[in-house]
Amino acid sequence: MQIDKLRGKELDRLFDAILSLQDKEECYRFFDDLCTINEIQSLSQRLEVARLLEEGSKYHEIEKETGASTATISRVKRCLNYGNDAYKMVLERIEDKQSETNIEDENTEES
Repeated sequence: MQIDKLRGKELDRLFDAILSLQDKEECYRFFDDLCTINEIQSLSQRLEVARLLEEGSKYHEIEKETGASTATISRVKRCLNYGNDAYKMVLERIEDKQSETNIEDENTEES
């Protein structure tokens, strides 16, 4: 893993801080203080590119929908194919959580 070069107390502290966040509002507040708007947009754009690639979208469709460069799309695709499977892991978790929420919403509506 490339990130192994950065392992240490500072990165551990950052990850501990992220893991301590309890909800989306705390995430918004923390990342607003931590990152520039462009950094946040770049991170969220990469995740969206990964989602679209996993769904089978073509480069030109992804470029049009997200505004990502072909270099960014290629980098994300390389991570999907040869990386640590982290994109796939979080995308599956997000999908599972959304499915659970949809089922809960349907059950609430039926009551």
